Amino acid sequence: MTRILRRDNFYAYPSATMAACIFCKIIKGDIPSFKLFESDRIFAFLDIQPLSLGHALVVPKHHGTKLTDIPDEALEEILPVVKKLVRATGAENYNILQNNGRLAHQEVDHVHFHMIPKPNETEGLGIGWPAQKTDMDKLKALFNEVKAKM
Repeated sequence: MTRILRRDNFYAYPSATMAACIFCKIIKGDIPSFKLFESDRIFAFLDIQPLSLGHALVVPKHHGTKLTDIPDEALEEILPVVKKLVRATGAENYNILQNNGRLAHQEVDHVHFHMIPKPNETEGLGIGWPAQKTDMDKLKALFNEVKAKM
């Protein structure tokens, strides 16, 4: 049974945004889910429109649209729980997916991570990798710029 969360679990994000968010509704128990794991910071459940059997989502309880909107402490448990899901489902091959923004194929405006088992060529995530030839001078300039900001 899903428990009702205290408002402080959401770090006081605007209630109108949270009220409209399907993942916030799932976390609060307003929408039923196949909950696999819950802690003070995250919630994991099976996807009801899976790409393959065992496709699950791991969602920070902190409401934020993009990864950069989520405090680091709210993300600390994400990968350890994803790792537990991989082991629990027995997935030998799998993808971990996290999209940010419409152009990057994000459909729900609440950060979430997919764990998608890839049991064969037809089930699971299908992706292409349109690698491009790179201008090494531009790449070096980008490297220097990004490294300076890290």
